[in-house]
Amino acid sequence: MSASRARFFWSRYGMFLAGLLLVGVMSLGALFAPLLAAHDPTRLDVDAILQPPSLTHPMGTDALGRDVLARMLYGGRVSLWVGFVAVGLSVAIGLALGLISGYFGGLVDEAIMRGVDVMLCFPSFFLILAVIAFLEPSLVNIMVVIGLTSWMGVARLVRAETLTLRNREFVLAARMAGSGTARILFHHILPNALAPVLVSATLGVAGAILVESSLSFLGLGVQPPTPSWGNMLMEGKDVLEIAPWLSIFPGLAILFTVLGYNLLGESLRDILDPRLRR
Repeated sequence: MSASRARFFWSRYGMFLAGLLLVGVMSLGALFAPLLAAHDPTRLDVDAILQPPSLTHPMGTDALGRDVLARMLYGGRVSLWVGFVAVGLSVAIGLALGLISGYFGGLVDEAIMRGVDVMLCFPSFFLILAVIAFLEPSLVNIMVVIGLTSWMGVARLVRAETLTLRNREFVLAARMAGSGTARILFHHILPNALAPVLVSATLGVAGAILVESSLSFLGLGVQPPTPSWGNMLMEGKDVLEIAPWLSIFPGLAILFTVLGYNLLGESLRDILDPRLRR
């Protein structure tokens, strides 16, 4: 490959590859946590309290003698699971409402869009806090609440795409051929409206991980002893001066994971939208 072609390839796909590398490393670490973790993430060891990183404990131990590396790996499972499930739920709701709103228009469109406007009036994080305050903090509740409060952007994207597609020639031809509404929506419009949704979903995973980490840091998310990056940060703040590794490692995990998904989302937007190609 010539130098010019290599520069073009890197400028075109470099950000995508960097994001894929970060996401891949963090995901593989979480997936193979039972194989990579040499210690039980919930096992207490009073003889190993607040030990700095060493060969036995590469990321040190916490205030209860638990291995930080093992908790990091298993905490990644929790954070990524929350991100995927919450985004899956929000995308499903946003796709359905966006398709219906854009295709039927009129009063249906007005009702759905005014509902979106009402939801957008509330800051998402504070809305999530308010709902979680009335529910028992649990992994399932967190995933459902994040998903139910983050579908508005997807709905607006899909509605806009549907409005531009519903009068295109291939849709009119399908309608003239006698195709039903469901077939037109799911076989003709939806596949052509998925590109911006894919970008939004990728960025949404990063947002969901940040929300879960914030909730866990505040004590309203995943509850101990189940490890998550957020509650590891919360536990580390009390001993930050004498055991900084308790905050540094989960903070870096959140940083690299969110950065990876943001890089993937931004690069996918450039790749899938020809108008943004450099």
